[in-house]
Amino acid sequence: MNQGTRVAIQGIKASFHEEAAFKFFGKDIQTIECNSFKQTCESLEKKEADFVVMAIENSIAGSLLPNYTLIREYNFAVVGEVYLPIQLHLMALPGVKFEDIKFATSHPIAIRQCVDFFYDYPHIQVIEGNDTAACAKKIKEEQLTDTVAIANTLAAELYGLNIIERRIESNKKNYTRFLILKLDKTAEMEDSNKASICFQVGNHVGALSKILNIFAEQQVNLTKIQSMPVLGKRNEYYFYVDMEWTSTENYDKAVRQALKYTVNFNIMGEYKKNDQV
Repeated sequence: MNQGTRVAIQGIKASFHEEAAFKFFGKDIQTIECNSFKQTCESLEKKEADFVVMAIENSIAGSLLPNYTLIREYNFAVVGEVYLPIQLHLMALPGVKFEDIKFATSHPIAIRQCVDFFYDYPHIQVIEGNDTAACAKKIKEEQLTDTVAIANTLAAELYGLNIIERRIESNKKNYTRFLILKLDKTAEMEDSNKASICFQVGNHVGALSKILNIFAEQQVNLTKIQSMPVLGKRNEYYFYVDMEWTSTENYDKAVRQALKYTVNFNIMGEYKKNDQV
């Protein structure tokens, strides 16, 4: 990627989103900090960014359901994915000792990944913030000597904090999957072997299994299926499905067949699967 590729992230520099962006694009990018996932979408829509890096699921906290809706509503193209191992550390101002700590602060999802650690320290009050790195930055700016942030090593380095407890996440195999989003869907990726699709089916017996069987018959492997209610419609759901294949011909055939039995069928993106965790 050329220098200056503008990548919108939820959060600030040294957040996990920036780490994921570095992993996909390399370090020569311009990070555009956004307060919310919706704001990242707006910056892409207004062409203030070239790409968005958006978390979509975590191996402990599960799927980020509102983000599926954002991708579908803005009709962005999914052009790649990144798996990032999530290593969470406690960090404080230099000189602060563990026994001085009264408060711990981080993003709600990061907090959920560390509940076992804090179970042993009930006197530490855990406070939700809007971003892991922003919590580290606040400690530095306000010189908080009784507060730790839960964040990554990038944040500790950038904001000059000491890591006083490493790897406090409950599950050491914890990772987050991020999707890489682009504005238009015109350019099809060469050698793509994974897709994210979205569709609705009729509310009758066997409707969903019919679709799933079509893909199975064509040797297309469904790696994830996620349902979301259609707003204001009872018993109607969007199904978001990730799938992988070895034969593009089989995949194309399965899609053509599935179109007959679905409503609002939308290929959100075709891309190369990422095996690096």
